[in-house]
Amino acid sequence: MKIVQLSSVIFLAGATLACGGKQQKAATPEYTVLELSQVDLSACPVDKEGYISLFDGKTLTGWRGYGREDVPGRWVVEDGAIKFSGSGGGESQQNDGGDLIFAHKFKNFELSVDWKISKGGNSGIFYLAQEIQTTKENGEPKLEHIYISSPESQVLDDENHPDAKLGVNGNRKSSSLYDMIPPVPQNAKPYGEWNTTTILVYQGTVVHGQNGQNVVEYHLWTPEWTEMLQKSKFSQEKWPLAFELLNNCGGPNHEGYIGLQDHGNDVWFKNIKIKILD
Repeated sequence: MKIVQLSSVIFLAGATLACGGKQQKAATPEYTVLELSQVDLSACPVDKEGYISLFDGKTLTGWRGYGREDVPGRWVVEDGAIKFSGSGGGESQQNDGGDLIFAHKFKNFELSVDWKISKGGNSGIFYLAQEIQTTKENGEPKLEHIYISSPESQVLDDENHPDAKLGVNGNRKSSSLYDMIPPVPQNAKPYGEWNTTTILVYQGTVVHGQNGQNVVEYHLWTPEWTEMLQKSKFSQEKWPLAFELLNNCGGPNHEGYIGLQDHGNDVWFKNIKIKILD
């Protein structure tokens, strides 16, 4: 794969004021959308069904850390799968931890990923992600987590991780649209067994599949999408920056990265492939 270096950086900020200067909505912190290196897909193998392989089973070619140019050390290739070796300390972006992305932005696509999770484990598959940086109070840059701008298909040990019992009606279980839509039916296999997640994104329609069944469907960039965000942990009141980014996820071009989450637990991914839809 050819590496393409992009140098542009986009600065954005937001706040809404009512007439007379009274604030109606929570102010959105100033943020930057990073534009780091991307890969050229022309060297990636394509199967007879038109799926592009994003992982060759041997190397992490084409992958890099979220908001960085290298691969965090806890992401390795083991027995033909991408493995994150968990620290047990929850989400991390420090040193050898952090989320992993495939360094190419996708718009309309069908994604397929096989995964298995450790006992009590938590992770996620992200799409349409942007690399977001804010500024700390002391003026230092702060790299935000991938989920601030990206819908998430949950990866979870539903039987043993407490997050499965939180949220509303199972909307944090495996293959849910995290914290918004529960998967129906819930057909995840137990920890230590391989599951297959599929994600279709086409002109705003999104479908999550799990183990051969479609379990979630919704529509981005609609009033219904905004309403779901407002009822979630990403609401404008609770988290104004996440609300702004997710409400227009994918940015002005409605495209972004595929990402895999460091949530501090062991997790494995393989057979990662994508079909680009015109």
